[in-house]
Amino acid sequence: MKRTLRHIVAIGGVAVATLLLTSAAGDNTYKLGKSVEVLVNLLRNINLFYVDDVEPDKIMDAVAQGMTRILDPYTTYLAPESMDDFERITTGKYGGVGSLIRQRGEWVEFTAPYKGSPADLAGIRPGDCIVEIEGKSAKGMTTQQVSSLLKGDPGSNVKLTIRKFPTDEEVKLKIKRERIAIPGVPYHGMVADSIGYITHTEFTEGCSADLLAAYKELDSLGMKGLILDYRSNSGGILQEAVKILSIFLPQGTEVVSTRSPKSPKNNRTYKTENAPQSLDLPIVVLTNSGTASAAEIVAGALQDTDRAALIGQRTFGKGLVQSTLPLGHNAFAKITTAKYYLPSGRCVQAIDYAHRNDDGSVAFVPDSLISEFKTAGGRKVYDGGGVMPDVVLEPQYVSTFAYVVYGMGHVDDFVNDYCKRRYGELVVTPGEYRFGEKDYEEFIAFMADKEVAWESEAQRHWKKFKAAADKERWNEDMVAQMEAIEKNISNDTEDNLRLYQKELTSIIEDNIVSRYCYNEGGIRHSLGDDSELHSAIELLQDKARYNTIVTSQDTSRK
Repeated sequence: MKRTLRHIVAIGGVAVATLLLTSAAGDNTYKLGKSVEVLVNLLRNINLFYVDDVEPDKIMDAVAQGMTRILDPYTTYLAPESMDDFERITTGKYGGVGSLIRQRGEWVEFTAPYKGSPADLAGIRPGDCIVEIEGKSAKGMTTQQVSSLLKGDPGSNVKLTIRKFPTDEEVKLKIKRERIAIPGVPYHGMVADSIGYITHTEFTEGCSADLLAAYKELDSLGMKGLILDYRSNSGGILQEAVKILSIFLPQGTEVVSTRSPKSPKNNRTYKTENAPQSLDLPIVVLTNSGTASAAEIVAGALQDTDRAALIGQRTFGKGLVQSTLPLGHNAFAKITTAKYYLPSGRCVQAIDYAHRNDDGSVAFVPDSLISEFKTAGGRKVYDGGGVMPDVVLEPQYVSTFAYVVYGMGHVDDFVNDYCKRRYGELVVTPGEYRFGEKDYEEFIAFMADKEVAWESEAQRHWKKFKAAADKERWNEDMVAQMEAIEKNISNDTEDNLRLYQKELTSIIEDNIVSRYCYNEGGIRHSLGDDSELHSAIELLQDKARYNTIVTSQDTSRK
């Protein structure tokens, strides 16, 4: 049913009456009643007196967004039209053809069909261009528009005209949509003698079963040590984290609790429910600043129970619990209702949203308020934001220049061109394929007429310095010296392509391998140059050092 301002005002009037009748319950309730009354009056006056007609849904969206903006980034209003995307994010499932797409000029093309998906089985390959959807030209459509048309109820069909890569032949396809499950565990395999590796990227529905299946397969191959990769895993469903911890910890072990001072019904302690697969297999967990929420629970619980050694960087520090509450008319609110606490009693939340500065900004937990906790074996660990790994490594940064080149689509465009010219002759094997020096010269030539919207840190500082010098009217000799310096730090694309050749070569190489061998092949290939992974392998191979870490080594305080 479509909402009108009169409906909203009427509902608000009932709320006001209810709240005012219960004002004796506390000052906050009375203040809330007054605020709702003001809001209802505002909506009524807009309806009666605003010069133009207004859309009630848009006003409601704006009001809700304003309310939640001052709380924390995780408390949000979910309008009815956004619920499909919300379900996809939380479950990892949607009805569609199963492929990533991207914009290329006036057209949208497929970039990465999921292995075994309807798109993959229909013969769609990276670089295939979408010419028509349901008989309508796709020229000029955005990726969002195309994505919306490709999605639909599982079992329904979508008719496409595709310009095949690299032959440019146009073919007509009828693809049956299926329930697409985005894999939470996109790759697993042996990375060294008897050492297994599992990368877990999303805590979507069913990911624990995927991880268990991966574990069992590696175990059947004689695995004697395991690396769990939680780098850049932003979390998701809490119950999946508990199920994963059940694989490695004794049944009945407390792994996380949620506490809410305002809503005791949200206080809950979660314990492992199933018999473990292994209690003595050495485990190393890889973390970084993108490891958050449920991923922090798995990493932190394994550390607090002395079950694994953590390697990498301090995790993100997202220790807030959200509950999804109905608002009526298929609208929902995702509201922070509690905080997560690890078995040692520490909370991983890094930012104190409850106490903002006068300008509205928020701050991290100060050093003076960091508290000490103990693992099951007595090792010292600390709160104050995120989980500190047992072995801290310098992060592996990708230069901003390489990131911009990739983000602008130049790498994808080049790979299309590169593979087209080598159609039928390029042999690609994960772990073996190499994009060589002569190949990179082709990339430099390809980039000769491309704009790269990038400015180095040195250039930004130089502009400020030059502005100050101009203001102070420095003499001609100084100006000449400044011009010489400016020339040396100029944003020359070719110079930067050569400066960041190693990073860009790795990006291009991974892109080519993924094109021929799916996402899992690209992940497998990228592990060869992963220094953090190699550090994890070395730790598992050094049994004495590993045992010292999990039995007696304290973590760093900050």
